[in-house]
Amino acid sequence: MIKHLTTIPCPSCGATRSIISLTKGDFIDALKLNPMGYIIALIMLIVPIWTTTDILRKSNTLFDFYQKTETYIRKPKYAIPLIVLVIINWIWNIIKGL
Repeated sequence: MIKHLTTIPCPSCGATRSIISLTKGDFIDALKLNPMGYIIALIMLIVPIWTTTDILRKSNTLFDFYQKTETYIRKPKYAIPLIVLVIINWIWNIIKGL
């Protein structure tokens, strides 16, 4: 949507195509399209299994993990490098002309 309004690709542009490339075994193309696709694909694989396990065990380990992760990510020593990585990925998308 951002690209359609501004003609500038967003940091996540190409992530869906990257995941599709991963499912086809084209790992280099997936990386070129958007490195964030690897992270998203990993989350898409882990979270359903983790959620099912939590439901069966009647536990909240995924939610607890999420809360702890969010607490860490809010700290500048973690947030700043992550923001820089997103900006680098955004610049990469702009240069590629996604």
